[in-house]
Amino acid sequence: MSRKVIQWSTGNVGRYSLRAIIGHPELELTGVWVHSEEKAGRDAGELCGLPPIGVAVTSDAEALLASDADCVCYTATADKRPIDAIEDMARILAAGKNVVSSSVVGLVHPKGVGANLTSGLEDACRAGKTSFLTSGIDPGFANDVLALVVSGLCEHWSEIRVQEVINYATYAQPEVIFETMGFGKPMDHVPLLLQPGILGFAWGGTVRLLAEGLGLRLDDIEEFHERRPAERRLDIQGHVVEPGSMAALRFEVRGIVGGRPAIVVEHITRLDDDLAPEWVNGNGSYKVLIEGVPAMQLEYEFQDEHGDHAVGGVVLTATRLVNAIPAVCDAEPGLMSALDLPLITGKGLYRPE
Repeated sequence: MSRKVIQWSTGNVGRYSLRAIIGHPELELTGVWVHSEEKAGRDAGELCGLPPIGVAVTSDAEALLASDADCVCYTATADKRPIDAIEDMARILAAGKNVVSSSVVGLVHPKGVGANLTSGLEDACRAGKTSFLTSGIDPGFANDVLALVVSGLCEHWSEIRVQEVINYATYAQPEVIFETMGFGKPMDHVPLLLQPGILGFAWGGTVRLLAEGLGLRLDDIEEFHERRPAERRLDIQGHVVEPGSMAALRFEVRGIVGGRPAIVVEHITRLDDDLAPEWVNGNGSYKVLIEGVPAMQLEYEFQDEHGDHAVGGVVLTATRLVNAIPAVCDAEPGLMSALDLPLITGKGLYRPE
């Protein structure tokens, strides 16, 4: 059964989810929303590196909401506009369209973010008889389903740590890198990401989701971060990172039980692979580290078709959403998490070289 899908935005994630929708045998692209009038009217294939497919993109949201699409893949950036993004998605849900999204990452675990953010979405799901899922790669598959599956091999465990270890020099969202995260800024600058409570909002959902999946009651969620300066001039996507400005970041979001960390999400992000050698190194990867019996370490590496690890992670965010669309459309109305999904596989996606 083919599902009619609208792609909402064609930015860093959206152009890859658009490509994945077009190529998916169970999905039919019926519309694309763009913010830019310069993109409006162009063919959707052109915006994701494919030949024309006969679907023109539009900035007319009302026309798309009035269509008979089954699902919207909403990937509009929401770092500085989470409330606006939630209102957008509620309007889409109320119009009878299911939503998969990577935008407001705390919603990977809707139960934990508070009714002030979820009540409107819940009302919209009831009104539209629709379902809503936020996922991606991180927050998403690499630190929820992957960790939960590996935990099922334990006799017992005392700590589960999930890590992202990636060089972001080729991550094509300069506003996120240099403004939200604060790379290239003075070391005493406090960017949005490191303001109190933001790490916990963004990755606390993952910690709470893991806790629910593992039957664990958390006492608290704690935040920690440390930074390192550039040791040489770095030219990153048209921006200059001067020596002495921030060029490496490590943070942890910790789920505390009995005064000690039981579940930890850790990110190690560099713009230069030579920085902070005392931190964990990796060739662009996610890791699941389990202290217990047996102790386990799982490293999950990836890259895009050009061998780029950072871009590969963006592609994974897109494909996780797109491949979940049939299951989300089949689900009962309401807010979902990874704990509510069936096994999502690559069914129908085999393409011989």
